[in-house]
Amino acid sequence: MDAVDDSDPKSIQNIGSAKECLPECRGQMSHDVMVAVSPEIMDVDDDSVVKHSTLTNRQRGNEVTVLPAKLDSLSIHQLAAQGEVSQVAAHLSKDSSLLNKQDEQGFTPLMWAAAFGERAVVDFLLDKNGGTPLLYAVRGNHIRCVETLLAEGADLTIESDSGYSPMALAVALGHKKIQKVLEDHILKLYKPPT
Repeated sequence: MDAVDDSDPKSIQNIGSAKECLPECRGQMSHDVMVAVSPEIMDVDDDSVVKHSTLTNRQRGNEVTVLPAKLDSLSIHQLAAQGEVSQVAAHLSKDSSLLNKQDEQGFTPLMWAAAFGERAVVDFLLDKNGGTPLLYAVRGNHIRCVETLLAEGADLTIESDSGYSPMALAVALGHKKIQKVLEDHILKLYKPPT
């Protein structure tokens, strides 16, 4: 590989004034290596040593095109996921219907707060409408969540502000698989130990 062949894509291309492979590099480069360096980036000194210029992000074309989001521009779902209790409260004081508003994926602010482990927001939202994680899991028809909550001792007797128990809510919504999970759990509770 004594000289650069512009028609061979496996050769070194665009190296400005260094049109030939440097003597110390010849034995080390394989034909499968393709180096593409523009003349502005590469500089060769008197000893044929390649020096790389340092470019700024702007020179590379890496400019910030999106500014960081401000708290007042985030949705209630994003605020809940980030644990911003005061901001969630401010949104709800302006519009209480946001409490149960679903995003594009069907998730409520409570679901986002729970998913990101933001306990303070979860507690705030549950005190706000009297729901429990079990009631929300039943409402969302999340079978595995219901099973996990029951296995961890979730209380089946707590009702929502509207008067629904988890079982009554499952029946009202027609979630038959959830009903079966709840029934099986109740039967286990009444089954005498052997």
